[in-house]
Amino acid sequence: MNTSNTNQGAGKKILFVVTSHSDLGNTGEKTGIWIEEFAAPYYFLHDKGVDITIASPAGGAAPIDPKSTDPNAQTEATKRFYSDPATQDRLAHTVALSTVKAGDYDAVFYPGGHGPMWDLAEDKTSAALIATFLDSKKPAALVCHAPVALQHVVDSNGALVIKGKNVTGFSNSEEAGVKLTHVVPFLLEDMLKAKGGHYQKGPDWQSFAIQDGLLITGQNPASSVAVAEKLLQQVIAK
Repeated sequence: MNTSNTNQGAGKKILFVVTSHSDLGNTGEKTGIWIEEFAAPYYFLHDKGVDITIASPAGGAAPIDPKSTDPNAQTEATKRFYSDPATQDRLAHTVALSTVKAGDYDAVFYPGGHGPMWDLAEDKTSAALIATFLDSKKPAALVCHAPVALQHVVDSNGALVIKGKNVTGFSNSEEAGVKLTHVVPFLLEDMLKAKGGHYQKGPDWQSFAIQDGLLITGQNPASSVAVAEKLLQQVIAK
């Protein structure tokens, strides 16, 4: 399906759920959203006419991982974000996750960064929201560390939605590459496998995205647009 048409997403509404967590474990350093994982899919979908709402567990300002603002981490999407005061303001004034309803949206997208490993991993409101989207036959897309938000999501029969699904997410080797293996509460790849997911991965730092039914996951920052493309195809096919 050609996703280059500018108005393919017109009339569609997608909820973005971002982390509110800013402390990188006990290191004294800061974390949050990896900004590329927000900016790249945001602009991809925005430019297709999609109406995007941004929510977070705490509402208000969503923290941005300072490492993702380093000059060598910049992409065209992040450069656009930092020259776009309106979108910066939206990320600084997210709505509280507890106030949103799945029925108001066609799909949900979770950007990653290390922040979700602490808050979205255990957030009951988030888990219930994802379950409602999936039960309503609406797609859920999560990239990099954000698939951790699937940890406790169960379907209407009480079964873990990860179980038996082809999924991906930030790999153990990539976590080792950023030297945070012993900082994160657990390893995402290990959790996805332990919950019964059929974990797959591509080469470290290369785009790799998987769709299994309504569930779409991406491995790392480079996978952000590939995940958004798959999500848009699902949304406009309905």
